[in-house]
Amino acid sequence: MMKYFKNINKFKFPLLLAVICLFQSCSDFLEQEPGTQTSINEQLSTKQGVLTALNGLYRELEQNVKSEAFVVYADLQGGNLKFAPSVTTSTTVGSIGVPSSVELLYNFDDLANDSDLASFYSNSYDIINQANLILEFTDALKDATANEKSQIKAEALTARAYSHFLLSELYSQNYGFTDDASHKGIVYMTKSITDGIQYPARETASNTYDLIISDLKGALNLYSDTVLLNGYSYSYFNKNNAKALLSRVYLSKKDWKNAYDTADDVITNSGVSLVSSANYIAEWKKPDLPVSEILLEFSIPRNQEGASSGSMAAFFGYSSNSIYGKYVASLDLLNLYETGDIRRELYTNHPLTTSVNLEAKTLDYYFTEKFQGNPGYVAFRLSEQYLIRAEAALELNNTDQAVKDLNTIRTRANATVFQNSESLRDAIFLERRKELSFEGYFLFDIARNKKDVSRNDGCVSFSCSLTYPSPKFILPIPRRNINLNTNLKQNESY
Repeated sequence: MMKYFKNINKFKFPLLLAVICLFQSCSDFLEQEPGTQTSINEQLSTKQGVLTALNGLYRELEQNVKSEAFVVYADLQGGNLKFAPSVTTSTTVGSIGVPSSVELLYNFDDLANDSDLASFYSNSYDIINQANLILEFTDALKDATANEKSQIKAEALTARAYSHFLLSELYSQNYGFTDDASHKGIVYMTKSITDGIQYPARETASNTYDLIISDLKGALNLYSDTVLLNGYSYSYFNKNNAKALLSRVYLSKKDWKNAYDTADDVITNSGVSLVSSANYIAEWKKPDLPVSEILLEFSIPRNQEGASSGSMAAFFGYSSNSIYGKYVASLDLLNLYETGDIRRELYTNHPLTTSVNLEAKTLDYYFTEKFQGNPGYVAFRLSEQYLIRAEAALELNNTDQAVKDLNTIRTRANATVFQNSESLRDAIFLERRKELSFEGYFLFDIARNKKDVSRNDGCVSFSCSLTYPSPKFILPIPRRNINLNTNLKQNESY
């Protein structure tokens, strides 16, 4: 993987010049296009150039999903996270405040003019544009084999589907918000901007999901198991994690049969096994490698000397009382774990000096061990597939399978097996909250299940709850995009 990094910046400039049409003034874009087009043609005329582009796409994806506001969004909004105090110095006592990078969205008051996730929106469409360019140039490669071309297109299609899916979760109400999913989805881009200036309208949610699924099915028909880039195989899209994404999309769509079948396929045929109970804590605490049940991790890039940067520990880690992340587990989450649940061991208490009503007090803060050391962004792992199959099985009236999958996760965690006195639907919902905490699911699970947000422990917002349905379950489209594209309609209340 290293040998491609040095070429990323050389390739990315013309891509950014092209994608600028989406986000800034494009009045002179067509005049610049001939020179820009020549540069893109030169870059993408060889297999080496396309692989450099593909590696650049992965690098930007990794940076985008590991941006602070996105990393914490679903867990913070849902109530799994609260804030650690500022570092105490000789003259100050640690105070609790909302980090500026999430201040607006945390209060359910994000602004179209200055959105906390504006860069995520623009970077996502930049990634999509890069994927489209790769797709448009790959077939003409004269120095690539048929299998290599198929694999390139499969990975680009999966990246395009994944980026659109993440955008839909942030900017479009959940699929079941309207009975026929006729509410606003997102803009779905299937052509690069080298084709000319585009002013697309938003698809419906129904059409958005159809396009995502079409891209993923197309990718699955193209995967050839050819290795394109150097590095860990779990850092790149492949047939297994593309199926894992597809099962998540089907779950979000509430297409229960396809969600069940696709998750079952991953569980049965991926060759990946659940981490054992005995190894669960140790696997998460490994400093550099992901848990063994990983299906896709956007790994930290390293330089020629092996040094890395951008660890998830920057947000969630603890090194000392003067070096720690901003986000810790709330008691709303921690109190859900039974006494013997080994997952509770992933949250370690570090008492910190905190200013409370102008007095210095020592309070307990629980930092997660999931992201210590140098971890990358966990995009897909096998535990999620069991919980997807459980939820889908329940909706298909296959209660025995739903209970079996739920208990597979519970037993591994040394938690009690499902009791008949419990609501199975609520039990699966809460198991997802416990098992997938800090991994970016919770708010979307709340919305899919049409539940309310209730944040108690550590909430320092004017709005600690949110009743479903609400326009505040999604974010505003950045104003500059609305101003440039008259066909792009803003979300309600923004």
